[in-house]
Amino acid sequence: MKNFLKYVLATMTGIIILSVIMGILAVISMVGLVASSAGSTQVEENSVFTLTLSGQLNERAENNPIAKLTGQVSENLGLDEILEAIHKAKDNEDIKGIYIEAGLFSSDTPASTHAIREALLDFKKSGKWIVTYADSYTQATYYICSVADKVFLNPQGMVDWHGMAATPYFVKDLLGKFGVKVQLCKVGKYKSAPEMMTADQMSDANREQVTAYMNGIWQVMLNEVAESRKIPADSLNAYADRFITLANQQEYVKLKMVDKLLYTDEVKGEIKKMLKLKADDKISQLTLADMEGVKGKKSEGDQIAVYYAYGDIVDSETGGMTQQGHSIVASSVCKDINALAKDDDVKAVVLRVNSPGGSAYASEQIWHAITNLKAKKPVVVSMGGYAASGGYYISCPANYIIAEPTTITGSIGIFGMFPDFSGLLSEKLGVKFDEVKTNKFSAFGTMARPFNAEEMALLEQYIGRGYELFRKRVADGRKQSIEAIEEVAQGRVWLATDALKIKLVDELGGLDKAIEKAAKLAKVDKYHATSYPEEAGWLESLMSMESKDNYLDDQLKATLGEYYEPFVYVKSLNKQNAIQARMPYYLIIK
Repeated sequence: MKNFLKYVLATMTGIIILSVIMGILAVISMVGLVASSAGSTQVEENSVFTLTLSGQLNERAENNPIAKLTGQVSENLGLDEILEAIHKAKDNEDIKGIYIEAGLFSSDTPASTHAIREALLDFKKSGKWIVTYADSYTQATYYICSVADKVFLNPQGMVDWHGMAATPYFVKDLLGKFGVKVQLCKVGKYKSAPEMMTADQMSDANREQVTAYMNGIWQVMLNEVAESRKIPADSLNAYADRFITLANQQEYVKLKMVDKLLYTDEVKGEIKKMLKLKADDKISQLTLADMEGVKGKKSEGDQIAVYYAYGDIVDSETGGMTQQGHSIVASSVCKDINALAKDDDVKAVVLRVNSPGGSAYASEQIWHAITNLKAKKPVVVSMGGYAASGGYYISCPANYIIAEPTTITGSIGIFGMFPDFSGLLSEKLGVKFDEVKTNKFSAFGTMARPFNAEEMALLEQYIGRGYELFRKRVADGRKQSIEAIEEVAQGRVWLATDALKIKLVDELGGLDKAIEKAAKLAKVDKYHATSYPEEAGWLESLMSMESKDNYLDDQLKATLGEYYEPFVYVKSLNKQNAIQARMPYYLIIK
């Protein structure tokens, strides 16, 4: 009987192990099948690319093999995949138009929505059409969709058109309730990033710069929507003052904000008319996921590398994160940049920067790597939503800088924030400290007390040297005098349209223009662009997924919404380098 039970248990164990192994192999095979099918989408004649603007827009798309395997629709959209899909749709003869269905869409920056809009305008140059529909348009989706030949709205929907507002928040008093204070050293009248921790309202200097670039972004939006919808910009501004978001739907038609009020099923009839189909004919549609598999132009000629650098600039992987968990890790970026410098197949590099800055030390390391790269081949910077402070630091050595009109850049300044927990420990928790030391500054940085006057003086000297170095890097990169840079520095944030006038950028435009410029500087006629860092393979992505953390993070994003990134910033303060080159906190732009 004992042997019988032993054999039965052994058999059951073997079956379980075999089942687990077979299950793993099945998943690997299925995911591999999905991965191998990329690039094999067949486009039928008279097709439509359907772009659903719903979810969070980030700089790059995430590689999620499980989502592809299960057919799950990702809540995160990549600007890179949207732009590529629009380009493919323009070049494919069987795709006759684009249908945009606008939903709850949140863009990382105004510059990203501008990039999509520009790509759609370029698409229309091919003679093809664009039709849009929404149950309700957010201001961001309406700005994008205003390029369309026909803009449709649900008869009970709304067009959110209200202007722009920034609502920074301040946690000094909140920290004070726990006995925590923040000691500050900074250089730059406009360097306002620490205000979130050290003030309870915006400084006059910060209000001045925020007002300037907010009005600049709004003016760009007004002018572009005015041109597309044939409505005077002054009228559009008046509509915002009237808050037409709550207007009667028929008024949207009278004001020419939309072309017609239709229900969802009625929109299909309009699309069929555009395709010259009969009422009972089926519309051949391609989703954003389908477009990934549509063949684009052949990759001929020399290679232009496009290196994506987006998120906080940090010293290490644990130094803080933005852009939905992505950061610019100095050690990894420097390694990648050095590899591109040695790669003879790469004739030029476009550095795509979308960063509010971060660690001053990390920014200097990346600056050094870019400088070495530039000595071997042309480097062109393409600025996304932000290229400010540390983001500008890593951009300034490039041969040429191109920015979107609504890019926020500059912020040439530096600061150090040092949390003082002595009040929390001593007053709130009752922890007492004593001190014995051998030298005058042996206890520098102790948790027992705040910095004294002499220690703060040393820190201020250190921060001052960092600012002088930053300013020199910009002066050398932009081929200007220290004095000229000082006039536009002091931590001042600039909209790209203004940055162009003061020579912080060379030209306004998007990524395509940057790639063209890089090819021109490299003196190559035929070329193709390749994105770096290369995406992780499906197996690597599968193995690296942390479902529990991802779930909790997703719940936190859903709960906090627009306050998610500021929360993560505060949460990661103790992991960040104390010396920062960062733009004014996280502006919540509505």
